[in-house]
Amino acid sequence: MPPPSLTAPRDHAVPRRRKEEAADKVHPVAEEEGGGKKRRKMGGWRRPEWCSPAGVAAVLRRHPLPALFGCGLLLFMAVEYTIPMVQPAAPPLDLGFIATSGMHAAVAARPWLNSLLAALNTVFVAMQAAYILWAILGEGRPRAAVAALMMFTCRGMLGCSTQLPLPHEFLGSGMDFPVGNVSFFLFFSGHVAGAVIAAADMRREGRVALARLYDALNVLQGVRLLACRGHYTIDLAVGVGAGILFDTLSGWYFDGKNAVEDSSYAPAKHCRSCQCHKAVLSQ
Repeated sequence: MPPPSLTAPRDHAVPRRRKEEAADKVHPVAEEEGGGKKRRKMGGWRRPEWCSPAGVAAVLRRHPLPALFGCGLLLFMAVEYTIPMVQPAAPPLDLGFIATSGMHAAVAARPWLNSLLAALNTVFVAMQAAYILWAILGEGRPRAAVAALMMFTCRGMLGCSTQLPLPHEFLGSGMDFPVGNVSFFLFFSGHVAGAVIAAADMRREGRVALARLYDALNVLQGVRLLACRGHYTIDLAVGVGAGILFDTLSGWYFDGKNAVEDSSYAPAKHCRSCQCHKAVLSQ
């Protein structure tokens, strides 16, 4: 009678070759050429293709913008760790103030020019508000209005959380908005953010020329605010970002509302002029 090991079912014994194949699938083994001999290398990590001179050159050629930001990261890491900090008793260092020092001196010497520029700036703010109100009341498109409500609420919260000191050279005017030389939040600029929201709505409606006009007026507004020391440079920069952010968030809000109320809604086929938002507004 043959021994039991020879009569046992074949399924109970796993061949050694099969075990090795299974191990190779779990832990793939890579073969590399080195010194004329093949050597087996364990592990699943391989050097990325771009980690070579040719790969880096290809990245720079195909993706110049991220490469530029990478260089900017290294540059400003070095700047941040070596630049001397402004002392507590010293005024803030603002490059925008330095760039507009000549204009500041001219406006400071001519109070009538300060009042004129302030009045023109107030007219531009009124134009922003009028367009946003017309979009919701006259055309039934609430996205810009909701974006403005989000933006000003966030601005108020941040303005209360950190109150920046008023610049020493601030040139106030009774014609400026808010009219009457009343107090206001410096961070961030609602003037700039409101103009960005209005211009974004104009572009969605195909009013490209009007949007470009608002962008140009927004730039002039920023220069005037810096020259009169009504805002720091960081207030203006974050104002641009806030306008873009809250316009996007407002769009997401209405996309979600429409998706819930209309099961056939397809975000990928969202109409360019946001006319589908009328249904949300009318209910």
